[in-house]
Amino acid sequence: MAEHEAEQQPTTVFPLDEVRELIALMKASDIAEVLIKRGDDEIQIRRTSATPAPTVVAVPGAPTPVAYPAPTAPAPLPAGAPEATSGAAPAEEATSTGITVTAPMVGTFYTAPSPKEPPYVQVGDEVRPGDVLGIIEAMKIMNEIECETHGRVARILVQNGQPVEYGQPLMVIEPF
Repeated sequence: MAEHEAEQQPTTVFPLDEVRELIALMKASDIAEVLIKRGDDEIQIRRTSATPAPTVVAVPGAPTPVAYPAPTAPAPLPAGAPEATSGAAPAEEATSTGITVTAPMVGTFYTAPSPKEPPYVQVGDEVRPGDVLGIIEAMKIMNEIECETHGRVARILVQNGQPVEYGQPLMVIEPF
C-alpha cells in the first residue's frame, strides 16, 4: 500500500491554468503583486523589475511554483508609426517632431470620458502638464492618461475605442 501512495501525484491547490490566468491579468494591468491563500497554502506573484513580466515567488506551505519562459518582444509597429522605447514609465518620449505619448498599459483607449461628451483633446489643442489626454480602460478600470509637458497636440495616432498595447504611441505633442 505504501508503494501505491508514493506513485500518486499530490493534488495542487493552485491549478496551472489559474496561475496562468493570474499572470495574464497582471500583464494587462499595473498590479505589482498578488497574494492568494487557500487554507494553509499560499501563492504570491510579484513583479520584480520595471518590466511588465511578473514572476512567481515560492511561499512556505505553498506548492512549488512553475517557471514560465520570458515574454516575447512586442509586435512591430505599423509602417510610419514612431518607435517606442522601453522604460519604467513610458508616458511620453521625445521624437524629432515632438514628444510621443505612449500607452502605460494594455487596454482600450478612449478619447472622451463618455460617448456623449466631447474628446479631451483634438489636434491643434494646447495642453499643459496634468491635462487629461485620454483614458485607457483595463479590467473595467478607467485610467486617465495625463500630459507631462506644455505644448500643442500635433497628431493623434489611435482612434476612440481602439485596443492599445503597452508602449504603443497614442499621440504626439509639440512642446512650446
